[in-house]
Amino acid sequence: MPEGITAENLLNTIMDTFADDVPKHKSVSFFEEEKSNSVSSQINRLFGREKPVHKILGGGKSADVLLWRNKKISASVLIGATGAWVLFEWLNYNFLSLLFFGLLFGMIAQFLWSNASSFINRSSSNVPRFKLPEELFVNVAVSIAAEVNRFLGFLQDVATGGDLKKFLIVVASLFAAAIIGSWCNFLTLIYLGFVAAHTLPVLYERYEDEVDSFIYNLLGQVQNNYRKLDSSVLSKIPKGYRKGKKSE
Repeated sequence: MPEGITAENLLNTIMDTFADDVPKHKSVSFFEEEKSNSVSSQINRLFGREKPVHKILGGGKSADVLLWRNKKISASVLIGATGAWVLFEWLNYNFLSLLFFGLLFGMIAQFLWSNASSFINRSSSNVPRFKLPEELFVNVAVSIAAEVNRFLGFLQDVATGGDLKKFLIVVASLFAAAIIGSWCNFLTLIYLGFVAAHTLPVLYERYEDEVDSFIYNLLGQVQNNYRKLDSSVLSKIPKGYRKGKKSE
């Protein structure tokens, strides 16, 4: 049947085109649309996007803030972080000075509140008290400790695993991170990560098809370059003998 042969050849052409380059946005037929959807789902599986971005980020209030579901709250958080960074980085305020000044003004406000209410109402009024929940600090400490221990365990496994190739890659990565960290201080690095966390997810959710196509091609180029490097340099590096060989 000529029509069946034409459709099959058309699908093969689409697969070859996608393997060579990014899929281009153009008017397509029904068969092309079906194949492009299957290719898009393949990219989703490759990059772990079977679930929506909101689900990947946890699906709670934190995900709503990161994806700007409530623009007022997200903007307030980002503006607050920017204000803190400007105070400490540009205006050179000291954290302890700001902390004690805040406590000082808080005590003065409570003192004036309690005394003014007694003069106006001639009766003592309950001054609001600020108290942080203990569970907040416990959960934060547990989460940080778990991530730090997992990272330290990974480094120790690499150091004692006997795989020289993997060891050199991790050492080079740590060296690159140390060089990048010397370009800015710790506070600026945290602020940049905070801004990235509040901008990149929402941009990715809006332009996920274009980003996936770009990353797919970029990773393909990186894999090709790594294969060349592996075949020419890394494969010639001998691996260390692992402890406790398995008995045959």
